[in-house]
Amino acid sequence: MLIISVFCPIGYLTVTIEPLPPVVVGETVTLKCNFKTDGRLREIVWYRVTDGGTIKQKIFTYDAMFNTNYSHMEDYRKREDLVYQSTVRLPEVRISDNGPYECHVGIYDRATREKVVLASGNVFLTVMSPPNNISVSAENCPAPFSRYQAQNFTLLCTAKGGKPAPSVYFKRDGELIEVISYIHPSAEDGGGSAGVRGARPLISRDLDDTKLQRSLSLLDPEGRPARMFTESPERRWTPGQHTQGRQQKEQPSPATEIIPETVVSREFPRWVQSTDPLYYFSHTHISQSDGSVLVQARLTWTLNPQLDNDAMFSCEVKHPALSMPMQTEVTLAAPKGPKLLMTPTRAKVGDTVRITVQGFQNEVFPEPLFTWTRVGGRLLDGSAERDGKELILERVPAELNGSMYRCTAQNPLGSTDTHTRLIVFENPAMMKNTQNPNNGAPRVDVVGLIWMVLSLALTVTVELT
Repeated sequence: MLIISVFCPIGYLTVTIEPLPPVVVGETVTLKCNFKTDGRLREIVWYRVTDGGTIKQKIFTYDAMFNTNYSHMEDYRKREDLVYQSTVRLPEVRISDNGPYECHVGIYDRATREKVVLASGNVFLTVMSPPNNISVSAENCPAPFSRYQAQNFTLLCTAKGGKPAPSVYFKRDGELIEVISYIHPSAEDGGGSAGVRGARPLISRDLDDTKLQRSLSLLDPEGRPARMFTESPERRWTPGQHTQGRQQKEQPSPATEIIPETVVSREFPRWVQSTDPLYYFSHTHISQSDGSVLVQARLTWTLNPQLDNDAMFSCEVKHPALSMPMQTEVTLAAPKGPKLLMTPTRAKVGDTVRITVQGFQNEVFPEPLFTWTRVGGRLLDGSAERDGKELILERVPAELNGSMYRCTAQNPLGSTDTHTRLIVFENPAMMKNTQNPNNGAPRVDVVGLIWMVLSLALTVTVELT
């Protein structure tokens, strides 16, 4: 409590302001200014101080000469002294209300009615705001899958709207991750190397049976990495599938269009990483224009697709304005079985065909990278491959009937190939323009033939009469 007293030969003035605890955005705050004097009150002025004290904005004024806003005042007699309490109510405070406030009090000098004795007090209002949004994303994604070398993987947790800055930490499968803190290079550092500090021992985690079996399944009976059937492109298709493909090219039918040929493959790396990786943690604070702080926390480690696939990572945020931590979580997963949609469902010569990825058989994280290729040839525009979730084939010719297209969906945890076959039907409109619908026979005038028969019958009738 701040107490300021002003003594003069003919009276005194004491001003006290009650301190305030931190408040949360949306609450109602009451500022109280108490003062005691044996003189006659002249005025009370409340200020909100901004820009480091250079600007003072009036938020309340009481003028005793005209008894203005007397309803805001409470006074009562205590012996020969007059005790006042001035209150200012701030409903639904915002972050912008954070800062110092001043209460200025003036009384008349008893010796003269023109002289005013002044005293003031101040209080600092601390407004807290809990984060209003947290999210987890993968940094530098979408990214391709690497089968022959290890690669680093970074989870980025972003907390917005907090004041003061919240504390952020990561968990894996519900267990707190012990990390090695380092300084993340910023633009001001010129992208220099990060300095590692505060190394701590990591949590030792045993492999569960599921992940252990998945890892062992990649080894052959002699303990060496097994060769995947996806390593050799010529082994991706069985002889029966090649035969079926030739039959579809020779005899197109609606059945082959409704049920496209789809083959799914999974790829895993041939290297095995440590079961207890080192996790590196960094965070940055970015001040926002509204007074809140944007916090970005990064968790980086060397990815092991055999062990990290299906692992759940959660980002938790603690803040003094929250009764319990906020949490968001993601499960790392490689793409499985992309679902393709071809439009139109019955493609004809000259149509524009779109092949679009509609989703997966599982929840995929991080976002995959899509690549389209044509099996055994180039795409319609002459390119070898094309990126994106959709492949567009404009004005398809009849020569593309039976062609096979491959969609490769991959993220740092794995890769999946899905194939579909394009069936192109003849366009009846084009057939009318290129051949005679009567196969070369002379065109018969049906109307003229009817009139000829009627005329002949009329002639025969007249002759008989």
